[in-house]
Amino acid sequence: MRSAPARIGPAVKRMVSLGPSRVDHIPAFRIATGLAIPMLILLATGRVDWAMYVGFGAFTGIYSKYEPTRLRFRRQSLAGGMLTLCVTLGAALAQLGEHLDPALESWTALLVGAVMAGLAATFVLFHGLKPGGAIFPLFAVAAVGAAPPAAPIWVAFLVSGACAGLCVVLGLLGHWAGERHPGADVNPPREGWTRGQLASEFSRFAIAAAIAGVLGLASGLPFPYWAQIAAIALLSAPGRTLQIERGLHRVIGTSLGVITTAFLLSFPSEPWQLVVWVVLLQFLAEMYVMRNYAFALLFITPLALLMVQLAHPQPVGPTLEARVLETAIGVVVGIVVVIAAALWDRAALARRQGSLVRESAADGSRGMRFH
Repeated sequence: MRSAPARIGPAVKRMVSLGPSRVDHIPAFRIATGLAIPMLILLATGRVDWAMYVGFGAFTGIYSKYEPTRLRFRRQSLAGGMLTLCVTLGAALAQLGEHLDPALESWTALLVGAVMAGLAATFVLFHGLKPGGAIFPLFAVAAVGAAPPAAPIWVAFLVSGACAGLCVVLGLLGHWAGERHPGADVNPPREGWTRGQLASEFSRFAIAAAIAGVLGLASGLPFPYWAQIAAIALLSAPGRTLQIERGLHRVIGTSLGVITTAFLLSFPSEPWQLVVWVVLLQFLAEMYVMRNYAFALLFITPLALLMVQLAHPQPVGPTLEARVLETAIGVVVGIVVVIAAALWDRAALARRQGSLVRESAADGSRGMRFH
């Protein structure tokens, strides 16, 4: 077993160094373009309050980077449908919240978000979508649901669906921009997930999101869904050690990203200026997210906050403070879930081994009696 310093050294190195580049500028430009085009249309039509519908639909382009064109088309189509459904569900929650008591509205959004996190994570795992997990689906449901209704539900559906469709088309056009990836397998074998494994995936994400949401709500902070997002953000990393490490990256990167956001919002800005920042931040986030997660959060955090500010402006100081505190709450919950799952698996393995030993002893005893 390696000593603690031997385990900590590589973790620190991953925190402060960049991984190898993979012509990241090509998919980053494609993804930023998929966000820029509809955002410019919103500016031209005076409908910046629909920014979240556009932003979450445009997250379709993030899926299936570094995959062959045909495979990217299939998987982005699935991701686009999932995100459109999540935005539509969020819009329905926003409409429903207009008729509910505030406490009931908060609990409804919390529980729907937790269930959606589990369902989306299971869907993503089953279909092999990358990135894994359920950050974007949960963010779409929760953020749209927490804001006042900006449009009828059908408008949210059409706008987000149109943006998702645009990103799928841009994914196809990426074939001629150098995103062919000819050496990759166009038809990779699908993982044979059992019902038990899919149920476990659902449980991990739903339970983590539910507990973090409850603690976020109990804290009195204004955006409990940020705690939910932070809790599930680390669960998609491969292996429990990397999951805990990603949680620490999330806290550090988010704290630094809040400083970036504070600078960008420290002076009066017109909507068109915020749109320029959002598009630029999307490009930079995709340039670095696969190379250093903590560093990428310098851009991901202000991207998320500015997108919400465009659609539903909030007081800057309390919003940034809440972002850090709720992220810390969520990460602690996520790490506890990871540790609890490890202990559960170890206990289950011990029970299976004990059962095998007892069966072996029973077989030996029967053999002795036979002779």
